[in-house]
Amino acid sequence: MRLLLVEDDPLLGDGIESGLKQAGFTVDWARDGHAAQLALDTTEYELVVLDIGLPRVSGLDVLQQLRRRGNDLPVLLLTARDTVRDRVAGLDAGADDYLVKPFDLSELVARVRALLRRAHGRSAAVIRYGDMELSPDTMCVTRGSEQIQLSARECAVLTDLLEHRGTALSRARLEESLYGWNEEVESNAVEVHVHNLRKKLGNELIKTIRGVGYLIRKETP
Repeated sequence: MRLLLVEDDPLLGDGIESGLKQAGFTVDWARDGHAAQLALDTTEYELVVLDIGLPRVSGLDVLQQLRRRGNDLPVLLLTARDTVRDRVAGLDAGADDYLVKPFDLSELVARVRALLRRAHGRSAAVIRYGDMELSPDTMCVTRGSEQIQLSARECAVLTDLLEHRGTALSRARLEESLYGWNEEVESNAVEVHVHNLRKKLGNELIKTIRGVGYLIRKETP
């Protein structure tokens, strides 16, 4: 899943970016509020990690503009100011969660995962489909007593298709969720990931819709 990180502190931003990537997320890092607005105008994200104290345009202004446009993208606010008034202002502006600096990176990752589950209508940490359970946190698929380990990008493709089951996702759409600004995309990268998933999980799970993309069908009631 592709996230937008908006943080002007280079040391903190580098740590957050590395931690989120290690957790399996694709991360674009904007260093000021104006860059964040441009990124949100041009790219589809699953969630924003947004610092309040930003140069050029404040984090609250970025958030308020996002909500005025009717965009309900989950937003996790970061701030160094730990007062009730600051927290209330952020939540009233439309934030979904709030984290005060300094914080533990594992807590940030856990809050991001919780917000993403909520955004997709899930309360459990696993995604269930037929006899299969996918844990995006551990990048592992369980079938009965069998556990199948996935790579970060295999897990990202499978998660995306399961979260949008019944809808065909194009190769370009999957590439956007897998690769950030500074990452080069190989021409057949998505095909390779789908091929590997089929080898691990069976050929029937992911369907190819010719001229459209890839699909996991909705389960029959």
